[in-house]
Amino acid sequence: MRTLAERPVIAVTSGEPAGIGPELCAALAGYRADVRIVVLGDIALIRSRVGRIDPSIRVLPYVSGSRQPDPDRDHLDAATGLLEVGSVPLCTPSVPGRLEVANAPYVLNMLDAAVDGCLAGAFSAMVTAPVHKAVINDAGIPFSGHTEYLAQRTHTDRVVMMLVGGGMRVALATTHLPLAAVPAALTTEMLETTLRILHGDLVSRFGLSQPRILVAGLNPHAGEGGHIGREEIEVIEPVLRRLRDQGMRLIGPLPADTLFVPHSLAQGDAVLAMYHDQGLPVLKHASFGGGVNVTLGLPIVRTSVDHGTALELAGTGKADPGSLLAAVDLACEVVVACDGGSSRVSVSLDG
Repeated sequence: MRTLAERPVIAVTSGEPAGIGPELCAALAGYRADVRIVVLGDIALIRSRVGRIDPSIRVLPYVSGSRQPDPDRDHLDAATGLLEVGSVPLCTPSVPGRLEVANAPYVLNMLDAAVDGCLAGAFSAMVTAPVHKAVINDAGIPFSGHTEYLAQRTHTDRVVMMLVGGGMRVALATTHLPLAAVPAALTTEMLETTLRILHGDLVSRFGLSQPRILVAGLNPHAGEGGHIGREEIEVIEPVLRRLRDQGMRLIGPLPADTLFVPHSLAQGDAVLAMYHDQGLPVLKHASFGGGVNVTLGLPIVRTSVDHGTALELAGTGKADPGSLLAAVDLACEVVVACDGGSSRVSVSLDG
């Protein structure tokens, strides 16, 4: 295994400081993949919260850029547990379970540091712990989720959220929209772009040479031939026909209430759901605590957990790190497969 100095660097943003994110990072100490994990956050906060989980973990500052091999640090990483922290200072002291509007900029500063590091080549991927959308908005900063924020920060016109878990890959045509706004958002142009991104990344990042994509209808029973809505006839079917003619293997539009039964899922490699709560409840039922949110179409690699900040568990040491570990694992698989280079796969906590 390579020394720390030789490994690709994975940045992990520790998320909302009052939530479980900082303490989940304890599970990353001495992570055994051939990568270097760097947690971004306030080093005193991380040291305090990780120390409650395992006092033996050494929390040390991360020194960016190339460095000579450090036998003492390399040994600590492999033997007793090292957690390196890239310092991003808190705006105000944080107490587990107690949200502070003043720390909203801190949360975004971590994301910005990770994005900038990935774009500059200092980091090979970023993994995001959960943030609290409401407290960021309460601070007067419009924020609908990681996915949208990262698209804006990387000047990406269109990204696609996909969750992986429970033996499924479920992508979303629309993400954090009110349900009433979904039909108008489903244009033929948007749906075609979404399918092209999904298909392209399944090929280039997941190694599927001819991915089969199951496409859900919008309406009950996929519109019942136009009797329960016409989006399938006027929007979805024309796009599927056009892309099938170009060689894509697209199945649908399918009724969402039977799409997720095992027999149907066995016919595809991924599902495209039309809106957030059409596809994600099924996947999260099958994989909660171990699912990973992947953002397709970004010029960087990003992964995250499939859960929220769990303020009621913050500071108790009872939070399950399984989803964070799964997110780091997936980011590492992509990075190692690309030999530490850039990628278009991104993974996160509930968007």
